[in-house]
Amino acid sequence: MSACEQLSAQSGSRRRDRPSRSALLLPLSGTSAELGQTLQRAATLSGGPGIGIEIVDSGSTPEMAVTAAERAVKAGAEIIVGPVFGAQASAVGKAVRVPIVTLSNDEALAGDRIFVFGVTATQSARAVLSIAAQRGLRTVATVVPPGAFGAQSAAAATTVGAILGLSMQPTMVRGNTTGLVDALRSNGPLPDAVYLPVVDATLEPFAEELSNEGVQLLGSTQWSALDLSGRRAFRGAWFAAPDPLRFAAFDDAFMKATGKPGGIISGLAFDGVELLRILGQTGQLTTRGLTRDEGFIGVLGPYRFKSSGLCERGLGVLSVGTGEFSLIGSTSV
Repeated sequence: MSACEQLSAQSGSRRRDRPSRSALLLPLSGTSAELGQTLQRAATLSGGPGIGIEIVDSGSTPEMAVTAAERAVKAGAEIIVGPVFGAQASAVGKAVRVPIVTLSNDEALAGDRIFVFGVTATQSARAVLSIAAQRGLRTVATVVPPGAFGAQSAAAATTVGAILGLSMQPTMVRGNTTGLVDALRSNGPLPDAVYLPVVDATLEPFAEELSNEGVQLLGSTQWSALDLSGRRAFRGAWFAAPDPLRFAAFDDAFMKATGKPGGIISGLAFDGVELLRILGQTGQLTTRGLTRDEGFIGVLGPYRFKSSGLCERGLGVLSVGTGEFSLIGSTSV
């Protein structure tokens, strides 16, 4: 049995009744076709998507996504997983009356039948800051470059840190390292930890600037896409990541099938199909089925949808070693 077949089998016993219909919307054409085709490979990895689940091309524009969703609903789809992009998901949510489980990570989309399935800034912050608090770190500063994701990540860290009882210093928005350490010292001693959630050209310079200052570096799930094992500046850093055991099995199977690593969004596509299979084969393709108390377990880890449209997600926290990563903690749902 393949790794992904084993993962599929672990989703629980399933009824053999003919499932209801559902749809997976992916950008198989247009400017994001390469991404869509990668996600399609993930969605079909274990022989799927399965009876009653249709993969529909959502294109790259909101209008194309609406057309695809309307076609799927007309064909009988009771739940839609996708689209990938926030603007498409918002448009689809206004156009059809079935639950939408978008692969976007934009929490602002949640509500009015839209459920946010992507790994969010809040989920990353909750995982890594929980471990920081458990290990006795008390003061944390967040440093981000200018931009929307940085702002979202900083706001999430501030909120989560306060709930955990951490002392969160004012967010620093920086486009480069100039004056960074002095700015961190402006309120007194350096913080115990610095959270660097955004992966762009600023990340490694930030890490290098802080590597000899005795602060604990913290990162988001965006770090999972990087090869950090040989980078001295990141040694000893902690970052949020998918469940390493379950995700490794998926990633290995995806690599064997495609020659490329899977990545988090590919794992979401695989988990989205599994979600539709479970709900379809138990006759629960409804909002009530989505928000069941026991939640679900996917290759990214455990998750549970809330009636608000947000998703609670358990993540691991990894420490960067000299040539490998070690799991130092995890969160549950």
